[in-house]
Amino acid sequence: MAQGWLVLRLSNSPFLLGVVGAFASLPIFFFSLPAGVLADRVKKRKLLIWTQTGAMILAFVLAFLTYTGLVRVWHVMILAMCLGMVNAFDMPTRQSFVKEMVGKDDLLNAIALNSFMFNAARILGPAAAGILISLAGEAGCFFFNGLSFLAVISGLMLMRMQDLVFSNSNHTFLTSFKQGVSYVRGNKRVLALVIMVSAMSIFGFSYAVLMPVFARDIIKAGPSGLGFLMAAIGIGAITAGLGLASRKGEEKLKYMRLGIFVFFISVFAFSFSHLLPLSLLLLVATGWGMISIVATCNTLLQEIIPDEMRGRVMSFFTMMFMGTMPLGSFLAGTLGQTVGVIWTVRIGSLLCLGISLFLFKRFIQRHVADNTATP
Repeated sequence: MAQGWLVLRLSNSPFLLGVVGAFASLPIFFFSLPAGVLADRVKKRKLLIWTQTGAMILAFVLAFLTYTGLVRVWHVMILAMCLGMVNAFDMPTRQSFVKEMVGKDDLLNAIALNSFMFNAARILGPAAAGILISLAGEAGCFFFNGLSFLAVISGLMLMRMQDLVFSNSNHTFLTSFKQGVSYVRGNKRVLALVIMVSAMSIFGFSYAVLMPVFARDIIKAGPSGLGFLMAAIGIGAITAGLGLASRKGEEKLKYMRLGIFVFFISVFAFSFSHLLPLSLLLLVATGWGMISIVATCNTLLQEIIPDEMRGRVMSFFTMMFMGTMPLGSFLAGTLGQTVGVIWTVRIGSLLCLGISLFLFKRFIQRHVADNTATP
């Protein structure tokens, strides 16, 4: 929030705001796969300590530049790109580290509770940032952000657990990389789950990209209404996270199937709404469906893949979910300009429904009972 506010204050350019966002996301697309290879070859907890330390340093650098008045937009771009590179290594490592922390039996609960915490922060964070910007400025936000990493680093250092390395380090880096690609291509269940989250990222999230237009021109709710609309998505996501934490076995499949239909129906219906209360209700359902799909995909992947491949496969998950978001944003913006934002959202929801149902029925539902690693 503070970074976006800073860029807009310095440049008064929505275009540069989008460029900074792209700089933060594109490294995830390009570096996630080699990061997954590294995650399988080193101790994940120690790698996470390094990535979190790197993110902390970048936050303090931005705080210093902003506080001293030296900051320029190109500084923010470079720091955003550096943070994107840090996240490219952090995210697949963190995803694959979950099973080492909690074990297979509690994996769904851990992923679901992680979704709950993430989306709770997504609701509370912007509100806290708005208050903090007015009290301490953007520099204060960046400084407190840097301090927050100390809690994460301390938590990692205080863990009392065996640091495991599953991958065969005798193989070259390139060989390990090729093994990861071959595994994902050869295992139809894994490939289906990765493609499903990619479809969500590219086609399904167009409603979120175009939300400012809906808030201003269609629902006519203004900036405050935009905040409520985005918060509604987070509330639905929190509800889904809590619900997922109690699911076991075949219930995960039912939850995913229901999530596919709820996501489609709520997004499609949202495109017809001109009323703020109705839109808020539909977006709560949208957030519920979104997390039901993405978090279940994450869990099923973690159950299927062998430990020695975990970092590499979760790097594919990260690349196809987070790394393709700039492409989804570009498509949403292009279609929104040509066919209008309403039809862009409808087309995206229809594509998501078709792709998700095909993958679910053809590959995921049929094979998920077999949690072995064979294709």
